[in-house]
Amino acid sequence: MLAFANAKINLGLFVTEKRADGYHNIETVFYPIKINDVIEITDADLTQCSILGIDVPGNVEENLCMKAYATIYKDYHIPPQKITLLKHIPVGAGLGGGSADAAFLVKLLNEKYKLGLTSTEMEDYVKPLGADCAFFINNRPVLAKGKGDEFSKLQLDLSAYYLVLVKPDIHVSTSDAYSGIKPSFPSTSLEELIHLPLSEWRYHVFNDFEFSVFAKYPQIRSIKEELYHEGAIFALMSGSGSSVFAIFENPVKLPSLEKGNKLFYDV
Repeated sequence: MLAFANAKINLGLFVTEKRADGYHNIETVFYPIKINDVIEITDADLTQCSILGIDVPGNVEENLCMKAYATIYKDYHIPPQKITLLKHIPVGAGLGGGSADAAFLVKLLNEKYKLGLTSTEMEDYVKPLGADCAFFINNRPVLAKGKGDEFSKLQLDLSAYYLVLVKPDIHVSTSDAYSGIKPSFPSTSLEELIHLPLSEWRYHVFNDFEFSVFAKYPQIRSIKEELYHEGAIFALMSGSGSSVFAIFENPVKLPSLEKGNKLFYDV
């Protein structure tokens, strides 16, 4: 069985407060985009994961797909699986690729073995794996609060626009990004700001991580500035970086940004 696990972008991100458990509360909008990893599961004698495509750092046994399988296995004792993961979503880019893979694997197992898990139950299984994992279960635009796992439905459709994503050859550590953050509540909630005309987002919708990340990696700031120079209505770094997305009214080509960066058009 196959699944196509898509990435997400953050349409704004406010870090509102430090939690007692060491995490941070945030306010953001998760929006799915059309960059996909491919996941295949087949019956096997021993559960294992094979990763193709983009290199993924770390031990494959610690991959979120393996952890997702384990969290389902402990309750349902499903047969061993060979998990083949073809990575296309950039790693360390603020796009939630690993979280998406874990969530889509749980959905695959639920379908293959007719476990009867509801969306809410699947969300509960994947929440411990990553703050944004649960988003990919329903995979629709949401306002996210708490650690990024408390969702409110959001009517938002950007399909009439042209989205471009730029991924520089930079890996931003999430811990480094948080180290420069001073949590604070915004004067206006993102829930209100996201309903402003798109042309006004540039002046009101921000990503708190940009301040610390741009200071350490000015190349990422330059990418955002170049996207506006090329006519973007709105541009923002996604998550804790390093990718930057832009919303255009019409299709574009950006040769000035293609050198040294990976570009994804019409995402």
